[in-house]
Amino acid sequence: MRYIAAIFVVLAALPAWSAEGMWTLDNPPLQAMQKDIGWAPTSQWLDQAMRGSARIAGGCSASFVSKNGLVLTNHHCVARCAEQLSNAKQDFLQAGFVTHQAADERRCAAMEVNRLEKISDVTGDIKRATEGLNGTAFKTAQNAAKAKLTSACVGTEGSKVRCDVIDLYHGGQYKLYRYHRFQDVRLVFAPEQAAAFFGGDPDNFNFPRYDLDMSLVRVYEDDKPAQVANYFPLNAQGPAADEPVFVVGHPGSTDRGLTLAQLSLLRDQLVLDTVLRLAEYRGVLTAYSTTGAEANRTAAGELFGVENSYKALRGRLSTLLDPVLFTRKQADETALRKYVASQPKLAKEIGGAWDAIAQAEKIHRDLSRPLSQIEGGLGFNSQYFQIARTLVRGAAERVKANAERLPEFNDNVIPQVEATLFSNAPIYPELEKVKLTFALTKLREVLGTDVSLVQRVLGKQSPEQLATRLISSTRLGDPATRRRLWDGGAAAIASSDDPFIRLAVDIDPDARALRTRYEREVEAVVQKNTEAIAKARFALAGDTTYPDATFTLRLSYGVVKGWEEAGQQITPFTQFDGAFARATGAAPFALPASWIANKDKLTLTTPLNFVTTNDIIGGNSGSPVLNRKGELVGLIFDGNIHSLGGAYTYDPTLNRSVAVDSAAILEALDKIYDAKSLVNELSGN
Repeated sequence: MRYIAAIFVVLAALPAWSAEGMWTLDNPPLQAMQKDIGWAPTSQWLDQAMRGSARIAGGCSASFVSKNGLVLTNHHCVARCAEQLSNAKQDFLQAGFVTHQAADERRCAAMEVNRLEKISDVTGDIKRATEGLNGTAFKTAQNAAKAKLTSACVGTEGSKVRCDVIDLYHGGQYKLYRYHRFQDVRLVFAPEQAAAFFGGDPDNFNFPRYDLDMSLVRVYEDDKPAQVANYFPLNAQGPAADEPVFVVGHPGSTDRGLTLAQLSLLRDQLVLDTVLRLAEYRGVLTAYSTTGAEANRTAAGELFGVENSYKALRGRLSTLLDPVLFTRKQADETALRKYVASQPKLAKEIGGAWDAIAQAEKIHRDLSRPLSQIEGGLGFNSQYFQIARTLVRGAAERVKANAERLPEFNDNVIPQVEATLFSNAPIYPELEKVKLTFALTKLREVLGTDVSLVQRVLGKQSPEQLATRLISSTRLGDPATRRRLWDGGAAAIASSDDPFIRLAVDIDPDARALRTRYEREVEAVVQKNTEAIAKARFALAGDTTYPDATFTLRLSYGVVKGWEEAGQQITPFTQFDGAFARATGAAPFALPASWIANKDKLTLTTPLNFVTTNDIIGGNSGSPVLNRKGELVGLIFDGNIHSLGGAYTYDPTLNRSVAVDSAAILEALDKIYDAKSLVNELSGN
C-alpha cells in the first residue's frame, strides 16, 4: 500500500480540481464533472455532441452548425483549399471568400469530413491475435487483425463509411471507430487571412488575441447539401466569465503516458532534430517568398505551417528540458514499478516492461534519422515524390490480400488515397524545386556523403541540379497521368520513365528495410510492453484516467477563465475595439480593408476571443466550445504559450485554450461581410 500512497503523493501536488483530461465519449468522467462543476452530461447530450462534431481528415476538428450540412472550423484548417482555388489574379487567402448562394460554393480538392457514428471495444480481438507473438510476427498479426476488423466494419460502403482501430492507453484498450465520411466538401466562407491570423507569428500562441480564425464549408451527398439531424446551434451571446464550457474535438496526440526512456529520446533527439530542421526550412521559404508576388502567394501556406509547427515544437522542447517534468515523471514511474514489484503475479508477467522499452529506444535512437529521411520521406520532400511513392507502393500493395498490405493501403483507406491522388489541386514547380533542393541537401548532411543511397541518388549532381532535373522532366503534375499509372498497376510502374517514379522505385527497398526493422525491433517491442504497463495501471486505478490523444473524438471540460502571470491578471475576453486599437496598418497588424470600411457598423464591445481552462492540443483546432445546453458558444483555434507543453503535462494555473466567440462570428458575418443568409442559417432561420 505504501507504493500506492506514493503515487497519490505525486497527484496530491496538483490542485484539488483541474480541467485536465481529454476523455473518450464512451467513458466520460461524470462523477468528477458533477463534483467539480455541479453538472454532468446525459447520454442524450453526449450522443448529440458525438454526432454534431466532425473531423477534417487532414488533421483538424469541426462541427455541424445547420441541418443543411454547414460545417464550422478554423480558417487555417481550410486555408489550403482557399489557396488551391486561387490563382495569380484572384487570391482568396488575401481577399477572402464569401458566398451568397449555393451556386457560388466551390469544391475543396481532396478534403474529407468524418462524423463519428459508433465506438466498439475490440480489445479482445486484437490481443487474441497477437498473444504469444513478438517482433515481426506480433506486428504482422496486429496489422492483419486491424485490417479484418475495419474491412468488416466498412463492408460495401467504402465511399460513405470509414472505420479505424484505435490504440488507447498505449495498448491497454483497442476501440473500433466507425465514421460517416463526406468526400464532397465545398468552401462557403473564409475571411481574409489578415483577419483570421491578425497579429501573425508574434501573437501566435499568445493572448490577448484578436483573430477571426473561422471558416465555413458545406458537405454534399449526391450533389446536394447533406441533411444532418445533429448539429450545434450558435448562441448569439457567447459564454460568460467563469461559465463551465465543454470542448468536443479531435486532439492529435499527447505523450503523457510515455516512459522516461521514451521521453528522453524525444527530448534529446526527436523533437530537437525537428525544431532545428524547421528553423532552417523557415529561412529558406522566407527567402523564396521575397522573390516575387507569385512566390509569396504560393509559399504562404507552406510557410504558415512551418512557422506554426516551429513555435509549437519549440514550446514542447522547452517543457521537455524543464527538470520539473522529469522529476514528476520519475516519481510516477518509480511508484508504479514498485507497485508491480509488490504484486508477485504482476511482477512475473510485466516486471521487465520498462527495461525492454528502454532497450528498444536505444535502437530507435540509431534508426530515427535514416528512418525519417528515407522511409519518412523528409529527404525527398516534394508533392511529386509523395505522388510517386503512393503510385509505386499502391501498385505493389493493392494486389495483396487486404490483411497483408501496409496499413495505409487497406481497403478502408483507399477512397481517401484516391481522392488525394487524383485531385486537380495545383502544384507549383518553382516552390517544389525549393522544397526538394532543401530536402536533398539535408539528406546528404544527415546521412553523410559516403552513404551508398546518397551517392546513388545524387550521383555527380548537386541537390539543386537534381531537383531541377527531376521537376522539369516529371509528368506527375497531370491528374490523368496519375490515374493511368494507378489503374495500370505494376506493369505501368515498371514501364514508366518518369524520373520521380524511377526514384521512388530505386529507394523503396531501402525504405521498406528500415521500416521493417523499426517495426520489428522498436514498434512491436514498445507496443507489447506498453500494453503490459497499461495492465499495471488498470490494476491500480482501472480506467478512471484518460488515455493519451489519438486524433479521435474527446471531451474536455473547463471554465472561461483568465490567469495571473508576473503579477498581472490576464482577463478572459477581448473585444472588436481591441483589434482596431492594436492595428498599425502594417503586417501582421494590418486589418483588412473590409474591417476598416465597416468599423462604424460594428458593436465594438462585442467579444472577439476568449480563453478557457479546457485541456487541448494540436488537432483540436476547429473544435466547438459548447455550453450545458449543447449550444456552440465558441470555436477553438489556439492555446496560449503555456499550453505548448501540453503534450507531456497540464498546468491548470497557466494552460489556456483560445477560442473565437460565437457572438463575434455572427457580428462579423453580418456587419463586415454582409453574409446575411449565413447568419440566418447559423441562427436556425
